Amino acid sequence: MKIVSGLACMLAAAPSFAAAPPDPLVPIIGKGAASLSQPLQIVILLTLLALLPAIIMSVTPFLRISVVLHFLRQALGTQNTPSNQVLIGLALFLTILIIQPVAADMYAKGWEPLERGELNNSQAFDEGVKPLKTFLIRFVREKDVKLFLEVSHTPAPARPSDLGLSVLVPAYVLSELKTSFQIGAVLFLPFLVIDLVVASVTISLGMMQLPPVMLSAPFKILLFVLVDGWNLVVGSLVRSFYQP
Repeated sequence: MKIVSGLACMLAAAPSFAAAPPDPLVPIIGKGAASLSQPLQIVILLTLLALLPAIIMSVTPFLRISVVLHFLRQALGTQNTPSNQVLIGLALFLTILIIQPVAADMYAKGWEPLERGELNNSQAFDEGVKPLKTFLIRFVREKDVKLFLEVSHTPAPARPSDLGLSVLVPAYVLSELKTSFQIGAVLFLPFLVIDLVVASVTISLGMMQLPPVMLSAPFKILLFVLVDGWNLVVGSLVRSFYQP
């Protein structure tokens, strides 16, 4: 909870609020945020809580993991098993496992100095987003970055670390969607072979009224269990975020 709260509070220290006029009310964030009144701080935090689900789905590994798990369920042909709640819960906990070091680094570099009064809002924001930018740059594709630089008419920076979040975040989303679809296509192949074999057998035996999916589903599930598929898929997904 400390890390999630730190991530939300870190994003609250946007530079646009740095020039807010002082208020006699006692701030609830700390000395570094003394320019924000208590009602304004509450509004900012409530707004961030509303945006937090979109942030988690867009700038974390949750995007890739959730898409791949849904592809896997469709490849198995098990309809709604596991349920959406189970898949989203698994994706969320795997995301926390992967993103925890990044969020902790953001909290330590941005929020803690802001609380101690060592940095103002703008400086805390700039320092706090550096670990997030480093994480996004590792997985973003150059082609996607160029696309959003052209669309936003932004000149290319000298270094990748100088890219703004307005370019990095949508580029990261596109890159992750492509990667997750590639993984999903690979997952479909072995199960597609089973479907083709079962369909060929049923047609050759004249069993035209029996859907091949009903016969192939047990074989696909059995194959997935025998190779310990959940361990392989989840392990490969998690390792993909630790590879250089």
